[in-house]
Amino acid sequence: MDTAFAQRRRRDLVIAAVFAAISALVPLFVKDVYVQNIMVLTLMYAALSQSWNILSGYCGQISLGHALYFGLGAYTTALLFTKFGVLPWFGMLGGGLISAAVAMALGYPCFRLRGHYFVIATIVIAETGLLLFQNWDWAGAALGIDIPVRGDSWLKFQFTRSKLPYFYFALVLACIAWFVTWWLEDSKWGYWWRAVKDNPDAAESLGVVVFNSKMGAAAVSAFLTAIGGSFYAQFVSYIDPESVMGFQFSLLMALPAVLGGIGTLWGPVLGAVILIPLTELTRSFIGGSGRGVDLIVYGTLIVLISLARPEGLVGLFSLRRKEAAR
Repeated sequence: MDTAFAQRRRRDLVIAAVFAAISALVPLFVKDVYVQNIMVLTLMYAALSQSWNILSGYCGQISLGHALYFGLGAYTTALLFTKFGVLPWFGMLGGGLISAAVAMALGYPCFRLRGHYFVIATIVIAETGLLLFQNWDWAGAALGIDIPVRGDSWLKFQFTRSKLPYFYFALVLACIAWFVTWWLEDSKWGYWWRAVKDNPDAAESLGVVVFNSKMGAAAVSAFLTAIGGSFYAQFVSYIDPESVMGFQFSLLMALPAVLGGIGTLWGPVLGAVILIPLTELTRSFIGGSGRGVDLIVYGTLIVLISLARPEGLVGLFSLRRKEAAR
């Protein structure tokens, strides 16, 4: 069993390296800016969903308030750059650390809740954060922050002539989120998280420090999510509370993992590759006349997948492997 597990992990690593190499070559052949924009968003949400999956998938603490950490990352980078001239790279690190600290501070009371009470608490806290930023004048309040463009530069992480630099950064971010998850999956923390998810009481009786496990998962998840928010702020050059802290961001982080397979290594990636292009294309072709149709489309898709394959789309591949083994 251990040998098979080790072989699967090595195979996953090789497959990830191949996919990353192929993905890096795709923009060289795809010149359409709109398609490149979809690819950037797909990679970003793959990273965000992977980050969400660490807390909610592996540790079993379902959060619908991750938009708070996404927004904190975006605002930290934007404020430091516009108010003090701090480079976005330092803003990303600062946003990640602030989000990790906030996640642990909020986790101290919230992780004592279970089930739907915890889910409701995450929604309420995220909406509270949204309201605070909408009324915080120093941070632009509801008007938001317009990030000044000061020429194409990796140092300032701003590019106006091409989306390729953003694509490659999003690809690196997605790879880092995937690799961190891959590494944690076979670590002490990964085993603790899965034990907490399956049965917290049994895990505690076996020596697992349940509360600390949840806090660790929350910190890692929030840190990576904030990096994604920092990237998004630089990518769009303008943020306001609704555009980075709206409830839709929390949903769009969770849905790819739910569709692909929650608590799995490849689920968030597979779900993002399907959902994000579908969402963007639906918005583009239907436009304002079909407001909300994209939500109906992929909501219906998730319901169908949940009924046919509750473990997500990755379950189809495991089913094929089992049939092949027979």
